[in-house]
Amino acid sequence: MSEAILSYGSFFLTTALAYAILCLGLNLQWGKTGLFNVGVAGFVGVGAYVSAILTTPWSSAHLGGFGLFWPLGWLAGAAATALMSLLVGALTLRLRQDYLAITTFGFAVAIQLVLLNLQPLTGGPFGIGFIPRPFESLADRPLLFGLGNLAIVATLVLVLYLALQNLSRSPWGRVLRAIREDETAALALGKNAARYRLQAFALGGGLMGLGGAIQAHFTGFIAPNNYLPNLTFQVWTMLIIGGSGSNRGAILGALFVWALWAATGGAITAFVPAELQARASALQIAAIGLGLCLVLLLRPGGLFGLRRHAARG
Repeated sequence: MSEAILSYGSFFLTTALAYAILCLGLNLQWGKTGLFNVGVAGFVGVGAYVSAILTTPWSSAHLGGFGLFWPLGWLAGAAATALMSLLVGALTLRLRQDYLAITTFGFAVAIQLVLLNLQPLTGGPFGIGFIPRPFESLADRPLLFGLGNLAIVATLVLVLYLALQNLSRSPWGRVLRAIREDETAALALGKNAARYRLQAFALGGGLMGLGGAIQAHFTGFIAPNNYLPNLTFQVWTMLIIGGSGSNRGAILGALFVWALWAATGGAITAFVPAELQARASALQIAAIGLGLCLVLLLRPGGLFGLRRHAARG
């Protein structure tokens, strides 16, 4: 029994920490720079599919089969998403916040449709399976398999957290905060606001792509339905509940919201009849929405971070 609990705990933490990487990317865009990206699911999907296509064995279902080692797939997924973010940002970051939100949402919808219809490359609605997973040889030993994956993802989150903390305290990070708080003053000091925003948008997008690649290799299967707007809602909720502007809040918010999501899912499975579970699953979204409303009312700065502490993370 204890081994089963530890196996589930490692699975839970690995999934939550993969979401934490997505939150760190969104925090860099929104919390640090004020870029309203509501197309998170699209950027995550790009990273996941690029990594999956490059690392899976050959299959007649899609044009993958390059068989690269999975760390190279993760790097390629992050790099491809950063490049995609750079292109999208170059076209959209001069727009007002509401237009930027509409544009990024349209980008996410377009990516989901491409994944669904470009079947020779993406597998279409059937998705891509047999994605290589770290420690695949230990798959028949769930505890070791789970702990190995957890160690990799936890180490990566720690490295990213420390790197982003250093960036936040650097002159580059201080310029981002200046642009967010008072762009006119930043321009008066000779700072190129458009260039800094583009850099932050591309780096944040790269982190989202990295998180998507990690999720793909952890589960071993992806499909277009994994990248619907629900994913964007989840990541935004994690960041707001954790504390926008705080890297620590982004990580802890991901853990908190994923725990709430898993708890409500478990309750539905345990207490709701099987024929009603699909309809009752909407209660998960409702529970997270209720939690978000309560946090906004009681602690507008988030549970684990306040805006005035953003510089310290």
